[in-house]
Amino acid sequence: MTPPGTRAVTTTHPADPSAGATTRSAPPASLPATVGVLGGGRMGAGIAHAFLLAGCRVHIVERDDAAAGHARARVDADLERSAARGRTVPDADTLTAGTDLTAFAGAGLVVEAVPEDRVVKVDALARIEEVVDDAAVVASNTSSISIDALAASLRRPERFLGLHFFNPVPASALVEVVTGAATVPEVVQAALNWVGAIGKTAVVVRDAPGFASSRLGVALGLEAIRMLEEGVASAHDIDTAMERGYRHPMGPLRTTDIVGLDVRLGIAEELERAFGARFTPPALLRQLVAEGHLGRKTGRGFYEWSDR
Repeated sequence: MTPPGTRAVTTTHPADPSAGATTRSAPPASLPATVGVLGGGRMGAGIAHAFLLAGCRVHIVERDDAAAGHARARVDADLERSAARGRTVPDADTLTAGTDLTAFAGAGLVVEAVPEDRVVKVDALARIEEVVDDAAVVASNTSSISIDALAASLRRPERFLGLHFFNPVPASALVEVVTGAATVPEVVQAALNWVGAIGKTAVVVRDAPGFASSRLGVALGLEAIRMLEEGVASAHDIDTAMERGYRHPMGPLRTTDIVGLDVRLGIAEELERAFGARFTPPALLRQLVAEGHLGRKTGRGFYEWSDR
């Protein structure tokens, strides 16, 4: 195909980083017995999968029954892939997916994983705080929105922080623990313990636009899109230059397809407001999003994807 992508690809799934480990019948002492996830899209389902494999009970809450059913199906599919890689998966009754927020009552941790929109997230976090215990930790999976801005309307901002998981969650090894001005040290330490207990590596980042990973990743991704737009090289060759020349495991355009072009656009717009023109989204990115070509999840972005 011609730009934005010059060749079709078939996706492959990286090895499960925790393959070969044994799932506990109960979570280790460092993990909460019950975890809630608000939003069961690709990210929310992946977060639920990670805590289920670690032995937690998980409650996913979605906007309606159909969305809850899709969320359940996503998690079940992830669990099946884990089982195929040799993991022992939990019983089906350790996961619920529904529409009632009171399912979060008694959860030690609730992760908000709704779309990357400030207004939507503020509303979601307020609704979570209404039903959880005072001792619960509430986290946002935001990849760019200020933790302090999200905490401003919360009654217990000291028990709130960012837990930025990466897509696809089952194959990723990193979680950014993003601390707000009010986040107390014991909540940060608990988050670090939880990330380690689910088999991932944590980095601690002070609240700042784009945190560490999104700010760096989007800067590289936007420049790659500009190069494609200008005809400097094909999508495949731009990615290969970074993969072979700089040992990146995946090039910036393929990464953008996996993250989602709409997600990358939203992050870029957030960073443009904070830092100015260096994060202005390229016209090609806006065009593809407007046309509905969002990457892997829609079957086409800078590449064509036959495995979604």
